[in-house]
This record gives sequence, C-alpha cells and structure tokens, in this order.
Amino acid sequence: MDTIGILGAGAMGSGIAQVAAAAGHQVVICDNLTIALAKAGKGMQASLKLGVEKGKITDAEAYSLFSRVRFTDHMSEFRDCAIIIEAIVEDIEQKQIAFKSMEAIVDENTILASNTSSLSISAMGAQLKHPERILGVHFFNPAPLMRLVEIIPGLQTRPDVVERGKKLIDSWGKTTVIAKDTPGFIVNRVARPYYGEALRIFDEGIADVATIDWAMRDLCGFRMGPFELMDFIGNDINYAVTEVIFSNFFYDPRYKPSFTQKRLVDAHLFGKKTGRGFYDYREGAVKPEPTRNENLGREIASRILAMLINEAADALYLRVASRDDIDLAMTQGVNYPKGLLAWADEIGIEKIVEKLDSLYVEYLEDRYRCSPLLRKMARENQGFY
Repeated sequence: MDTIGILGAGAMGSGIAQVAAAAGHQVVICDNLTIALAKAGKGMQASLKLGVEKGKITDAEAYSLFSRVRFTDHMSEFRDCAIIIEAIVEDIEQKQIAFKSMEAIVDENTILASNTSSLSISAMGAQLKHPERILGVHFFNPAPLMRLVEIIPGLQTRPDVVERGKKLIDSWGKTTVIAKDTPGFIVNRVARPYYGEALRIFDEGIADVATIDWAMRDLCGFRMGPFELMDFIGNDINYAVTEVIFSNFFYDPRYKPSFTQKRLVDAHLFGKKTGRGFYDYREGAVKPEPTRNENLGREIASRILAMLINEAADALYLRVASRDDIDLAMTQGVNYPKGLLAWADEIGIEKIVEKLDSLYVEYLEDRYRCSPLLRKMARENQGFY
C-alpha cells in the first residue's frame, strides 16, 4: 500500500499515524525534536497495549501495526510518500515554511495535506510551485477513536486531488465531509455558540457554570456541558480557536471571544490539564451543584440551541457544506445528540426565528441576527428535511 508521511509527532500526528498504520500502510512520522518522537512512540505503544487489553486487537496485530511506523527527524524520508499530512503547531507561517520544504523533496503527484482546524488551506498553498495538490484533512482528537475527518480543498486544489484524498481516508474507516475553505470549516465554526453563548449567559449572571452544564447535558442530551467541554479541550486551545475565527471573520460579533475565558487563559487555568479551569479538579475539591430549575434550564437550552441552529443554517446558506455533511459533522465530530438542521425541523423553524428575534430585540446586537435562510424557510413553511 502507499506510504503515508506525517509531519509532527504530537498527539494529533501520532494519532493519525496510528490510524494509517492500522489500515495497513507503511508510515513515516517526522519531527525535528527527538524527544517528541520518543514520546510519540511510547504513547502509541501504550495505546496499542490498551487495545489489546480491551480485546480490540491481538498482540500480533499490535506488533505488526507498530512495526509499520518509522520515526525520523529527517524530512528527506518523505521522498516516496503518496500523501504527507502536516500536524504541527497552528501557525500559518510555520505551516507555509514546512510545505515549501516538503515540496522540494517529493514529486508533484504527492498530496500535501494539513490537519489544521481553522487556518486557510488556500493560503498554505499560495507559496508552492504546485498549489493544486494542497488539501485540508482535519482529524479530530483522539484520531484513532473519532470517526469524522473534514476534507477541505483550497481554491487551487485540483478535483482529482480531493477525490484521491477522500477515497484514501474513507478506506481508513473514517467518515468524511467536504467543507469550503472558510474559517473553522464546519465543526469549529458551527460549534462556536455552544461555548460563546454559554459564556454570555454566565457573564450576565443568569446562571452559574454548573447549572448551564446541567441544562445542556440533562435537558438537551449533550455528552458534556459547555464549561466541562472547554475545560476538557483546554481553555487555552478553545480560546485560541475562537480568537482565530473571530479575526478571520473580520471581527463578526457572532464569534467574539469572552473576557472571562481570556482571564482564565492569562492565569494559566486551562482546565483539567492544569487542575483548575471553570471547575477545580484538584484533590479534595468539591464539584458545585447545579440549580435544577427546569424553567431556567429550558431557557438556557433554548437560547444556546437557537444560536447553534442559526450558525448551522448560515453555513448551509453560504454553501460552506451540504445539509447532510453539516449534520453529519456535528454528530460525528463533536458527538452532538442530533444534527442541528434536523433538530431545527423537530423544534419548528418558526420557533427558532422567534427566539433569535427576541434576543435581537432585547440586546440590539448583530450577534443575534437571524440567518436569511431560516427567515425565508419560516415564511414559506419549509423544513430542512
């Protein structure tokens, strides 16, 4: 099978390497830090050992998989790769430098792909001699467990490159969706209100962190409340993604970051990994109890859900992705209990429009503007399905 190259031996890079090796490929994983390569090797072995203990793979399969992965600090070993997936730091200039270096090594048929979560694929390809082979392939963490991969063509990407990349990743047992090269693609764009509106409700003193999480988890069916999820992701990472999307959307107020989260980042209270975030994870800490007021919980849930549906509808309206891919991305990529557009039909699009309009009248902020698509569908009594 084709040899797969992975640039970057962090959690995402090593996770993608494991996925490719599990599909039977020879894999070359490259990082200029030997300590990162050693850590990636140990992490992969630990992951495979856990798989053996759970009965998902045999000892022989784990040994065979790991033997297909080669660790190197020399980019020259990418020479024979059919595709190289970059998974380095989320910085456009560093990614451009990396792609120019790789282009000098491989032939023009090699696909150069990025695992970026929000940066422009077109910008990454702009400085290449052959930008037509650049492609976004956004995996979700942890890559061996999460099924969704967003496929993002740049403006320069040839259709056959998209087809080859999608076919390859489909063959790895992943679920792929196609997204336009816009900030945040599907998932990180559509999911912003889950965090942003929860933070706004908290900042206004309508409810505390535990109550907001309870409302979204117990009344709406989300696996984790927004504050639990921000702590799990890391407030530093979540805030950085919000900041990138906000600036890349020309400071659209819908994506405005929160001072509350910024202060946590400033204080290095990133969440679970540092022991404190919105919650205290230190030994002996007592988790706060929510106020289980169903009327309050329903109000919180309806407000956040209306904002999420509005974002999903606008993504469809602006042709970021198809209806089915938007709903698939949110259920497979971030484990939402339902596709947001299907959920809109279930609630009633007219009710969603009414909720958004009531928020707009209350605040007079463009943050709460209703998508033209939702307004048109409510007027014409249409549904998404």
